[in-house]
Amino acid sequence: MQDRQSRQVLRNRAALMSAAVRLVSERGTTALPVIDLSEAANVSRQLVYIQFGDRDGLLVAAATELVERELMPEVADDGVAHHQRLLAMARHFAGHRPFYRAMLTGSCAFAMTRALNRLFGSLITPAGLREVFGDLDETTTEDLKVMISGGTGAIVNDWLIDAADPLDAEELADRLLHVATAFTVRPTAPTPASGGHPR
Repeated sequence: MQDRQSRQVLRNRAALMSAAVRLVSERGTTALPVIDLSEAANVSRQLVYIQFGDRDGLLVAAATELVERELMPEVADDGVAHHQRLLAMARHFAGHRPFYRAMLTGSCAFAMTRALNRLFGSLITPAGLREVFGDLDETTTEDLKVMISGGTGAIVNDWLIDAADPLDAEELADRLLHVATAFTVRPTAPTPASGGHPR
């Protein structure tokens, strides 16, 4: 009996997630009441409030689940080249542009941005930061993760919202790779001219 209830809870949740992504992609977030989401998922409106607190909680959960299900398996593998990981990310967001664009410009934009930044931050490892920046204390490591993930998020958000159609995933991947390269290349001190003295 409990297994059947657990399966039903998972089915209801999956139906709500799917309905949220589809309806937000079609209509945006502004004119999307809870009743429309619950009817599209064939569940009660009360279930939305019980499981997610409110409509925006459901929408952000749907976005997070979409990223975790479709994108994270492709970009979390350290064996995949950095450019390929960035390209997979760009293609994911381009493929779901109507949904993410509505989420990043609607009533849950702040919560959506924080959720994406947390997901981007989860890909940055302390070992990777130490490899680039040397030995770092824990606070500096966490601050760098926030800065890098927030900056990446800002670039992706602006691209999703403002770039012309069709979105060019290669172009975004190259931009992000150039930024990442700028972090890893250490400037060299200028050498004094022949016979001259450093100032």
